Amino acid sequence: MAASTGDASSATGQVDASSWSSPLGKRYGSRIILTTYPGQSVVDPIPLDWGNADPARRGPVLCSRNGDTLKKRNAMGAHGGSYSVYNALAVAAGDLPPDFKPDFRNTQPTFEFKQQEAWGDRTKIVSMDPFGHDVVRHFRKHLDAGLDARPTIAITRATMRVAEISDAVRAGKLEVDGSIIIGSNGDVRVTKVAVEPVWYLPGVAARFGIDEGTLRRALFEHMGGAYPELITRPDIKVFLPPIGGLTCYIFGPPERISDESVRLALRVHDECNGSDVFQSDICTCRPYLAFGIQEAIKEAQNGGSGVCIYFRKEGRALGEVVKYLVYNARKRGGDTADKYFQRTENVAGVKDMRFQALMPDILHWLGIKKIDRMLSMSNMKYDAIVEQGIPIYERVPIPDDMIPEDSRVEIDAKINAGYFTLGKQVTDEELKNVKGRGWESWEDLSH
Repeated sequence: MAASTGDASSATGQVDASSWSSPLGKRYGSRIILTTYPGQSVVDPIPLDWGNADPARRGPVLCSRNGDTLKKRNAMGAHGGSYSVYNALAVAAGDLPPDFKPDFRNTQPTFEFKQQEAWGDRTKIVSMDPFGHDVVRHFRKHLDAGLDARPTIAITRATMRVAEISDAVRAGKLEVDGSIIIGSNGDVRVTKVAVEPVWYLPGVAARFGIDEGTLRRALFEHMGGAYPELITRPDIKVFLPPIGGLTCYIFGPPERISDESVRLALRVHDECNGSDVFQSDICTCRPYLAFGIQEAIKEAQNGGSGVCIYFRKEGRALGEVVKYLVYNARKRGGDTADKYFQRTENVAGVKDMRFQALMPDILHWLGIKKIDRMLSMSNMKYDAIVEQGIPIYERVPIPDDMIPEDSRVEIDAKINAGYFTLGKQVTDEELKNVKGRGWESWEDLSH
């Protein structure tokens, strides 16, 4: 039996969609299954033993509602993270068959990462599927049985060109070694790992120091009630949330990452489209990212390993709309460093929603057991990594000459709030005199 609400529900608890469904919609049938419950005849999930080091015994992550997979599901949500919405639109538009199954020939990883002890530890990896990079090899029998198992990790290689790296090569700060930097124009060889979020709910709750029931209720209530099985299926412990994932950029041989005998330089970076891509100078994001890439390359060229990890957490995970509203409030209110976080709290209610507690999972997956040079000033990132048992031997702040003038408001406010620095600590009183660029030439600021 499926649950439903409203006048359109039938005696069986299903909704009759005939009054509004389009001809394309009829391919789903006339009934909508809103949710399921443990013990129903249509519920027979494949066992999923999160934390089992043997992928065959652990089991695949199955969240599809297509065909035979519907009754075998052992996870909630949908593949693709935030792009799952576009997948649904493609089906609605008639461009994608609802029962489409990918052809995975020749999609295997370009590098086979050695399985780490953490892959079998349900406390170390709770926000990604440690076996999501090779579902064909690990879960072939389920695919052959017609079940819709899909990768949540993809590993490839590429050549990248970053303007600041090209400038560093021309300035003699980086050398063309023919292996990592392969030309005078600054082209760089890189291994890339894309990861979609897969949450083991008991482990996520534990990271935040809350109970699983509270987490499930909050996700259900504050995501528009979109996933009722968060409430009705306590037996399902895995959720694929509709959020952005991450990408690892690995410089040098990937096998060095887990080798404790070589040095590792790491930059953990959270998305900032305005600065990273379009080079807005109101923050230090692009300069710090470029510096992190440069230092990661240097470490790799010196026989170590360099890694940059890029998380899709735009605007401290508050989103770009909120970020721009905060910009307006800052610029129209004097834009001084002492009010930097207050402006954000006024609009968003909090300073930051990136919640770095889940961030170290990818480090565990890569086999990183120590970090020689952490290219970050963030106290939150530092604390999250160290709390997960990964020591950091050196913290490297962004060089002063790379800080745009208009971003002094941001960086000084963050240093005052606890960010690491080798320079001068800015007092509360001094923050009042750190002022960003105004909008006087653009609009009347009297309001």
